[in-house]
Amino acid sequence: MEKFLQEAKSVSRVLNTLSGRKKNRILREMAEALRANTMDLMEANAIDMSDGEKNSLTSALMDRLYLDESRINAMAVAIEEIAALKEAVGRVLDGWVTEDGLKIEKVSIPIGVIGIIYESRPNVTSDTAALCFKSSNVCVLKGGKEAENSNRAIAKVLQAVLAKNELPTALISLIPDSSRAGVDKLIKMDKYVDLIIPRGGAGLIKHVSQNATVSVVKHDKGQCHTYIDKGAKMDDAIAIAINAKVQRPGVCNAMETLLVDTAIAKETLPLLKVAFDKADTELKGCANTQAIIDVANATEDDYNTEYLANILNIKVVDGVAGAIEHIVEYGSGHSEAIITENIKSAESFLNAIDAAAVYVNASTRFTDGGSFGFGAEVGISTNKLHARGPMGIEGLTTYKYKVYGSGQVRP
Repeated sequence: MEKFLQEAKSVSRVLNTLSGRKKNRILREMAEALRANTMDLMEANAIDMSDGEKNSLTSALMDRLYLDESRINAMAVAIEEIAALKEAVGRVLDGWVTEDGLKIEKVSIPIGVIGIIYESRPNVTSDTAALCFKSSNVCVLKGGKEAENSNRAIAKVLQAVLAKNELPTALISLIPDSSRAGVDKLIKMDKYVDLIIPRGGAGLIKHVSQNATVSVVKHDKGQCHTYIDKGAKMDDAIAIAINAKVQRPGVCNAMETLLVDTAIAKETLPLLKVAFDKADTELKGCANTQAIIDVANATEDDYNTEYLANILNIKVVDGVAGAIEHIVEYGSGHSEAIITENIKSAESFLNAIDAAAVYVNASTRFTDGGSFGFGAEVGISTNKLHARGPMGIEGLTTYKYKVYGSGQVRP
């Protein structure tokens, strides 16, 4: 592991010699290479899918794992969108001249070597590799064992493009030891690795955060809420709630708890139940919800659970203040939404909720790099430092000060 990471660190200097134009050309070649190797990627993925069925993976994990021609093309499109972004490295972020006549420039630079630990989704391999390459970072990847064949096939395609352009394949690589012990070594190699980004379940995030000596940006669980206010347009409210839960339940920006203003609960809950029953959503509710519609009981544990499945908690709350109180108690800092036409209610919610993304009259499903215009993301950070929300290429940079003098010495 140390030899592998030592090489990753040494080749990071190569990226500093590449122009933005060359990086973009190579990224476009990577996108085309993915399309050209679609059948090979699907064959590798079929092995993982077969193993997943044998190992009784959940439907949510199987959905994340699955690749078809459409999803592979979407991976290629994401790389092309990343290539089209403006250059994030080498930008002068600020500049000034001090009283001593020193000219100082604050300039964006890459972080260096970034380790990314993730589960299930093989598209993360291409997304994060492209984002790191665009921002002049080396990436070392550790995907989940359930996607081992898919990840290896994708990395092989990307590395072939690097080799074709006479660049070290170590710029994008999978760690040689993908065991738990290998991960434990990786997260302590602060001599060679500059940042760790874990993406996965609560157990993985907790383990990495508690044991890493490398700096960590957490892609934590998505305990997302949608609150329907008494000032909401009901058609919009139902459509947004259905989308937030049902469109793709097994992802981190899907809603897990729906909050409904007590002032409209009697009229609204029956309409919501009809809509969610059509979508085969398993509903759980508080006592007030159960008094109006027939649903299972929602426990304290349910409000703390990221289902990643077509299961939804419903809770009746006392207006905006009640919604805020619940989210403060149970939210994970990921994505929260209010449905209302009342500007005062909307602003109260926006200002009070401390989350990476806070929505008015829109689904939480939009919290991702593609929807935000970043092409893709290496993760959705629930940290407050150094990056927050979908992490695109700007989140993969830091800065340094360039100081120009003319012989000054400190008096």
